[in-house]
Amino acid sequence: MKNERVMALLERGALLFDGATGTYARTRPGFPEGPVELACLSAPQEVAALHRAYLRAGCRAIKTNTFAAHVGLAAADAAQQREVLLAAVDIARREAEAVGALVFADIGPAPAGSGAQGAFAAMADVFLEAGMDCFLLETLPGDEGVKETLERIRARRPDAFIAVSFAADPDGFTRSGAPVSELIARVDALGTADAIGLNCVCGAYHMRRLLRSLPPMSAIRLAMPNAGYPHVEDGRLFYDSDPGYYAQQATACAQEGARILGGCCGTTPEHIRRVAQLLGRPAHVVGPRVVSAGPSEKNAQAQPCQSRSREKLASGGRVTLVELDPPGTAEIGRFLDGARLIAEAGADAVTIADCPIGRARMDASLLACKLHRELGLETLPHMTCRDRNVNATKALLLGLSMEGVYNVLAVTGDPVPTGDRGSVKGVFQFNSRVLARFVRSLAAGGETEPFFLCGALNVNAVCFEKELERALEKEACGVEAFLTQPVLSEQAAKNLSTARRALSGWIIGGLFPVVSYRNALFLNSEVAGVTVDEAVMRAYEGLDREQGEEMAVRLCKAAAGRIRADTDGYYIMTPFQRTALSARVVEAVR
Repeated sequence: MKNERVMALLERGALLFDGATGTYARTRPGFPEGPVELACLSAPQEVAALHRAYLRAGCRAIKTNTFAAHVGLAAADAAQQREVLLAAVDIARREAEAVGALVFADIGPAPAGSGAQGAFAAMADVFLEAGMDCFLLETLPGDEGVKETLERIRARRPDAFIAVSFAADPDGFTRSGAPVSELIARVDALGTADAIGLNCVCGAYHMRRLLRSLPPMSAIRLAMPNAGYPHVEDGRLFYDSDPGYYAQQATACAQEGARILGGCCGTTPEHIRRVAQLLGRPAHVVGPRVVSAGPSEKNAQAQPCQSRSREKLASGGRVTLVELDPPGTAEIGRFLDGARLIAEAGADAVTIADCPIGRARMDASLLACKLHRELGLETLPHMTCRDRNVNATKALLLGLSMEGVYNVLAVTGDPVPTGDRGSVKGVFQFNSRVLARFVRSLAAGGETEPFFLCGALNVNAVCFEKELERALEKEACGVEAFLTQPVLSEQAAKNLSTARRALSGWIIGGLFPVVSYRNALFLNSEVAGVTVDEAVMRAYEGLDREQGEEMAVRLCKAAAGRIRADTDGYYIMTPFQRTALSARVVEAVR
């Protein structure tokens, strides 16, 4: 017997759930400390506000605030657990009934060592007593106790709609080590689950890929990804996924067969609102206010990014960027001459490092504005997280927007050199992922023009898998293009190919014109993030300056040809302020 209310909503298209009540609660000032489930008793009005925010965003189903309400997790004993569950049902029902939305009884994974069957049954029995007819068993690492729980619910409520969701990593394995495809196939074969799918652990991009690998099933597919991947600050987890990017990837899960969508850890009402908009769902009216399109959509339509480099990439062209280090004094004549030479050689933009290796130099953003204003050059200033708190960063971004500089490279930044730490302190209030999200938020709120937001990708990283994970997190935070470290080794070229397959953003491949054997040896030994093959170093042995530069141009041209298929342009780094050499490289690779 099918649950008519659920099926009626599914007939209209994908059923949209809320996001992660627990992680969202932790971002709200004044929400009680301790297990969020206990707030159903201590602060019911706060829990109601969480549900209301998601309903305003446009979801059609919400989960009771009971994910961890097992005895031994949120609840101290069976009596308190029952009290929490009944209160959670009452709060969720009141909010959902106001807009005709569904309420699902939320049952999370059982506490370790408690016995899943007994833990699930204890919660299911109370929910059944409360008259619930929609159930979600979520974030499961295995199928222990699932068969018995489904049969228990079916026996007492034949028309119940029951969804089962497993948590798997991007490779398709749960924390118990089980292949999620096998777990889903086993539960589907039972014939007692109406919907089966995935939630948690993965961001939307990886969950979309996992859905493609799942076996055919008779049950409805479900997908509730995380808001990207978390970072830790002061012992707490923070998620930085850009809501617009998340919505694009989450709704793409529907193309992989998911008819039930929603969000897990880190997904806020804004994430759900963006998904609802892409699904063509109007926001619910809850109380006197109607949630309509926010500033981000209005700005995206009225104020497209004015970056010429981004426009060229978007139209299928390739770009050539050249990096210059800012001067260490107030004398700027040589820098301007070099930038002019680079532009005349055909570079699309000049990128300007932000106090490289942590040493004070002229401000990259001020220089970018001067080059743009006086020479008409497109500029891409680097912006680190090392020397500014959020207020100073915002002030700088406002200034860039005012001056018509619409490109930013968000990087964490090199640490302050050890010898300077007695007198110079690094700020590091956030990392590059948080900075990227912050840049996006200013444009979304109408405070700045939209920026072409770039990030760094170290193709020389020893553990490139981790570097690639961070790059995917950056994409989730709004980064559209990656500038790579120089490709001076076969392994770097292989890593670049791997990145090309994994990332959806543009990739600007790094080229470094090594000028001598000594320079190559120094780069390989002393510069973090750079690896030079032995064959490249040996090619410079015995060469004078002029011969070294000839070799540099030749090797850069060869490297450019090798990485062309995996890139959307080139990022040329200038050694020792030799702008004439960089200009020659520009001409050679264009």
